[in-house]
Amino acid sequence: MDAKNVCNSLEIPHFIYNCKEEFRKCVIQDFIDCYANCKTPNPCIECNKYMKFGYMWEKAKELGCNYIATGHYAKTEYSEEYGRWVLKKSKAGKKDQSYVLWNIPKDLIEHVLFPLADFEEKEQIREIARENNLKVANKPDSEDICFVPDGNYKKFLENNSEIKPKKGNIVNSKGEILGKHTGLYNYTIGQRKGLGISYKVPLFVLGFNPAKNEVIVGEEKELYKKEIKVTDINLLLVDDIKGEMEVEVKTRYSAKVAKAKITQNQNEIKVVFDEPQRAITPGQSAVFYIGDIVVGGGKIKS
Repeated sequence: MDAKNVCNSLEIPHFIYNCKEEFRKCVIQDFIDCYANCKTPNPCIECNKYMKFGYMWEKAKELGCNYIATGHYAKTEYSEEYGRWVLKKSKAGKKDQSYVLWNIPKDLIEHVLFPLADFEEKEQIREIARENNLKVANKPDSEDICFVPDGNYKKFLENNSEIKPKKGNIVNSKGEILGKHTGLYNYTIGQRKGLGISYKVPLFVLGFNPAKNEVIVGEEKELYKKEIKVTDINLLLVDDIKGEMEVEVKTRYSAKVAKAKITQNQNEIKVVFDEPQRAITPGQSAVFYIGDIVVGGGKIKS
């Protein structure tokens, strides 16, 4: 209703399409499959790829539109240096959302508008909405997963999939049993709290052994990795990575960029960090940057 009210206020057409099944298939099912395979998903990335920059773009073309616009904090522009349209970071700092856009089709970049690209603060945007008497001006920010509005993803998985609580062992990297867990999907790499283990040093989740239904824990120093492999890659700045490329890498939306060198072998990229990185999580995305430009990205395999 918010979108419809805004369109009415601005006197522009408003169209509604039912993409419920597409959303279930492309976003929700991927979310479930990731947890079923001991991975931590980012559903916003799948939604951007398949829904906003997939189905929405197809519907826009049916309506005769040459561009689509979204409220992401990101930027597109033509780069003379690279001879193509590029996706870039916005001026929003920590709120920049270029990280969740790495998986959009590269040929779509020149048809995307990001009106918020040059705004540094959300309050600037709210003020424009107030000046235009839009009721959404003071609408609270939402940081929850849209299909899990109460934030309880564990309950969502139990109610909407075959994933159910299944007790097993919590072990260290040597295989020693230290405690019991309540189901692999209840844990994430880097987690410290809620393990229910009393030990001489703090322990963190390092990974999983699905075949044995085990949660593997260890000391914080064991959380750091120097190398990772990335699959399901999508390159935006180049068609292929030739040789070794120096980039900066984000391995989570909230993570800081880290310097690294990447090499490509068909549809897999090897990332070697200058300094070991903490709690890298399979299922999350590794996104590569040169300065403010998004080179591309992929899903963290290991």
